[in-house]
Amino acid sequence: MAIKRLLIANRGEIALRIHRAAREMGIETVAVHSTADADAMHVRLADHAVCIGPPAAKDSYLNVAAIISAAEITQADAIHPGYGFLSENARFAEIVEAHGLKWVGPKPEHIRTMGDKVEAKRTAGALGLPLVPGSDGAIEDFDEARALAATIGYPVIIKAASGGGGRGMKVVNNAEELESQMGQARSEAKAAFGDATVYMEKYLGNPRHIEFQIFGDGNGAAVHLGERDCSLQRRHQKVLEEAPSPVITPEERDRMGGIVAKAMADMAYRGAGTIEFLWENGEFYFIEMNTRLQVEHPVTEAITGVDLVREQIRIADGQGLAFTQDEIEFKGHAIECRINAEDPWTFAPSPGLVTNYHAAGGMNVRVDSGLYAGYRVPPYYDSMIGKLIVSGRSRNGAIMRLKRALEEMVIDGVKTSIPLHQALLEDPEFQTGDYTIKWLEEWLAKRAAH
Repeated sequence: MAIKRLLIANRGEIALRIHRAAREMGIETVAVHSTADADAMHVRLADHAVCIGPPAAKDSYLNVAAIISAAEITQADAIHPGYGFLSENARFAEIVEAHGLKWVGPKPEHIRTMGDKVEAKRTAGALGLPLVPGSDGAIEDFDEARALAATIGYPVIIKAASGGGGRGMKVVNNAEELESQMGQARSEAKAAFGDATVYMEKYLGNPRHIEFQIFGDGNGAAVHLGERDCSLQRRHQKVLEEAPSPVITPEERDRMGGIVAKAMADMAYRGAGTIEFLWENGEFYFIEMNTRLQVEHPVTEAITGVDLVREQIRIADGQGLAFTQDEIEFKGHAIECRINAEDPWTFAPSPGLVTNYHAAGGMNVRVDSGLYAGYRVPPYYDSMIGKLIVSGRSRNGAIMRLKRALEEMVIDGVKTSIPLHQALLEDPEFQTGDYTIKWLEEWLAKRAAH
């Protein structure tokens, strides 16, 4: 049975993005929202809207019973989780399918496998993806850690198996530091995730963060849609992304893309996924897989012309991939700026009333945002309020277009990260593409010192 009504289990710009794709496919949408999001743009535009709880995410967007009830009340056929919240919750995916609803996402077992960092690494290795040298699994005791660190060479990094967002991660520069740093990583992991399990990897000095977008039909066919460079990060949070990467050659893209597509085909992976690598000196090292749509998916859409959300819905509907690998063409260059409601230099959140709003426009300029004049940015959720995506025939052309588009953006009433992006675009090292995952933190530190 084809999907006729889709429940969007998310909020903000991604909920609006999913609504747009669904309506273009002739599918009705159901918005679920907290009381804080009653006046959100996607709620206004959806065919049906259901309030699922108070502002706190745990009582609304993470409330599985309320979301399933909303789907049953509105007679939805399918649920799209967006990103964040319940998007990588295997149990939620199982519950959705147990209620006879289509899950617009990967098979629950794949979400579970890739959500456990230790299991993900083991699986990736078995599928032929290149790994960072490190432990085969969890490190049980200090003697084992010491022996392994001596084998792979310092510096090493201790990571939480259930981790994310930089918590439970400690860099160890020498044997003297190992015991105390390992203890701290375990304590942080236990406090943040309820799981003290840690593992060890070789610490790469100054890599880039390169990720490949993949799609599988769930029956053994898979393709890649090229790479994105997400190296501009602050506290492990991406700030600006681009595609293709300034440092990856077409030959490397074909080679690595072929490896990741084959791995996903062998796994019989279903739907959208992103395989993330650290890249240093021409070598790729698998770090993790995200079994969902990424915030930065529009840059891939811009250079391939493929609507990734539409593709997710088609695959969930059992229609298979809409294209073969040979039919995917990469054209030009695209850059995305994440626009957050925060102080551009201290990064303190800046919720509040948007008094004036004007989106940038023009050729090859896209704004994904639910903002409008009179909208109140709530203080309860992530500070991202929009994304500005531009594309051009060349990287330099895209940079020039992005500068112009940022000048046009008007968001009054709250502080935003637009001035940060404007300053980044003026930096000669950014302009030449000469940056790594450490670059932005160092750039910000230098700027603060002046």
